[in-house]
Amino acid sequence: MREDIKEILFSEDTIISKVKEIAANLSEDYKGKELLVVGVLKGSVIFTSELLKYISIPCELDFIAVSSYGNSSQTSGVVRILKDLDNDVAGKDVIIVEDIVDTGLTLSYLLKYFEDRNANSIEIVSLLNKPVRRKTNINVKYYGFEVPDEFIVGYGIDYAEKYRNLPFIASLKEEVYNK
Repeated sequence: MREDIKEILFSEDTIISKVKEIAANLSEDYKGKELLVVGVLKGSVIFTSELLKYISIPCELDFIAVSSYGNSSQTSGVVRILKDLDNDVAGKDVIIVEDIVDTGLTLSYLLKYFEDRNANSIEIVSLLNKPVRRKTNINVKYYGFEVPDEFIVGYGIDYAEKYRNLPFIASLKEEVYNK
């Protein structure tokens, strides 16, 4: 796998430090609220797990699985829900946890989806933010790192279901995803 890596962008230690910082901000901002943390599967599972370890207030956890990429390096723009939430979001303060915010199309869909289900509030938490690729106006209130317009893998983020298990975040060599 490492031979497919162009450059390591963030080490595991750097990531953990940033996750702790985000968790501290969430814990302060949502003190006394009914917080529901919603991880977007599969990419955010490692980030969500790590984030939960450092959130110091009571919260619920749920997951939603959506697809807009398939095995491609480009989003199709069509969002499909593969697994819905187990919890009701009505009246809760929802934090959507994403691995990376790219075009924003998936999150636009999820924001509307949770609004229609009467969430009290909805914010986005993302490990990575790639605003240069944005196709919709999305406010990412909490994010770890801004990344360049390259294909990113590691720490839960995949290309064609591979590279999720890398303990760091890296850019992938172009020849790997342009085969």
